Amino acid sequence: MIHGFIPPDRFFPYLTWTDIQEMSDKENVVIIQPVGAIEQHGPHLPIIVDSAISMGVLGKALLKLDSHIPAYALPCLYYGKSNEHWHFPGTITLSAETLLSVIKEMAESLYRSGFRKLVLMNSHGGQPQIMEIAARDIHQEYQDFLVFPLFTWRVPHVAKELLTPEEIEFGIHAGDAETSIILSLLPDQVKMERAVKEYPQGLPSESLLSMEGKLPFAWLTAELSKSGVMGDATTATREKGERLLESVSDGWVQVIKDVYKFRQPNVMSP
Repeated sequence: MIHGFIPPDRFFPYLTWTDIQEMSDKENVVIIQPVGAIEQHGPHLPIIVDSAISMGVLGKALLKLDSHIPAYALPCLYYGKSNEHWHFPGTITLSAETLLSVIKEMAESLYRSGFRKLVLMNSHGGQPQIMEIAARDIHQEYQDFLVFPLFTWRVPHVAKELLTPEEIEFGIHAGDAETSIILSLLPDQVKMERAVKEYPQGLPSESLLSMEGKLPFAWLTAELSKSGVMGDATTATREKGERLLESVSDGWVQVIKDVYKFRQPNVMSP
């Protein structure tokens, strides 16, 4: 069905316009926009990985969420800013400007319908900055619109219990964590016989500069990895994926509760 992993009663497009018009306390209804990507994830994973993780985690979280908390999932934005992967066939990328415009215009439509809380649930590591810029610009234009630019994996989870320290630091793309969680969500789409171990190559040593972190440098995937993998996919298991999915979705239950209760600080208001 069209709703995929999302519970049908929490899938925004299944509402009618009169359902939305008559919705009570619309200012505190939590609308969640999953944002993913269609991009290479090595020779063993489908190019839908980031989008599938957004929808899979969100669907499980909404199943666990207290039914009295009003929260709805929008359809996933499947295309993202993936130009770091453009050397690999199958990657589809939007420009930063296009993605920013899509998010802003989607948000403006929700605002016109009376909603005032929007979560941007992003699962692709190449575009958190766009979510943050969009959120700030939207809130600046509509100060009563509360927008939350969140990254799916930044909630508390058990990855450190399951992955090696090397994987935690360098397994940022198509490695153990992503492969394990896709083995849980879409097991028939994983080709484990093609899984590889390849960590980023040529990184500066004894330097303050790094791929990601406080002092990053710009990079393209093909400069660091021949396979498109940055991590160890060979150690992935469905069992690890199930544990990751449970823990990350538990974190998102709490996030949705926190957004529902959130009130914008405003020392300037009378």
